[in-house]
Amino acid sequence: MSDVVLELPGTLRSELKAPFGPIYTDADALLADAGEPVVAVGDIVTYHLLEAGYVPAVAFVDERTKRADVDPEVREAIEARRSDAGAGSDADGREPSGFDRERTVDNPPATLTAALLSALSDGLAEGGTTLVRVDGEEDLASLPAALAVPEGGSVVYGQPDEGMVLVTADDETRERIGSIVDRMDGDAGRALSLLGL
Repeated sequence: MSDVVLELPGTLRSELKAPFGPIYTDADALLADAGEPVVAVGDIVTYHLLEAGYVPAVAFVDERTKRADVDPEVREAIEARRSDAGAGSDADGREPSGFDRERTVDNPPATLTAALLSALSDGLAEGGTTLVRVDGEEDLASLPAALAVPEGGSVVYGQPDEGMVLVTADDETRERIGSIVDRMDGDAGRALSLLGL
């Protein structure tokens, strides 16, 4: 049984349709504009950042995109960067650049669970890189991520059929997202506490 802290009511869904930042179709251009640390939300976004040679501080994946399984190529590229996949070296004799650690959390659709919020907070606090595998749905992780990353940090999530949204953690963005989190069903105070805020 998942420990659901917040649930998105239908009345707030329309507020999540407009992107929280500029949309990019090129990962290199996005990374040139992103601040550190970067939290990636979604398999396709994570895949594009990894393919550009960048491992996010925290990445949330659920092996789904637009309600369907991700392509094997995407899944395999992320699998190749798993924390336990780094035992060998690649063809050039270099150590593969992968995630330092991995966690698996339950998070039903349209919710934020204590496990997901804790994984985000821990991943940012521990430094290095963390892959968070979500059993359920990771879509809403961009909301707490934008509140939890340090000032100037970035969150990247996918905008279906458009590209990758770059969210910069600043006062204006935090105010907009904080307003949504406050109006979600559940305990916003507990959510902020789990994020260390």
